Amino acid sequence: MFHLIWSIIVGFIIGLIARALVPGADHMGIIATTVVGIVGGFVGGVIGHVIKKPEPGAKFHPAGFFLSIVGAIVLLVILRFLR
Repeated sequence: MFHLIWSIIVGFIIGLIARALVPGADHMGIIATTVVGIVGGFVGGVIGHVIKKPEPGAKFHPAGFFLSIVGAIVLLVILRFLR
């Protein structure tokens, strides 16, 4: 249960950072920002695993937070093109 709550909180923070870094106005609320952050974290994790696999027994990917922000930015750009 704690992992789910932590994922939501970190996803919200990543979504806020991504929205702050991408220029322009995004008309989305708290839930959409959180979803963008969580999905961006997933996309960033996939990108991280493609570039380099984490060491055996490692709990976190070394560039996980940075790649989560990059994944959220990519997702925001894709959402803008779809609108």
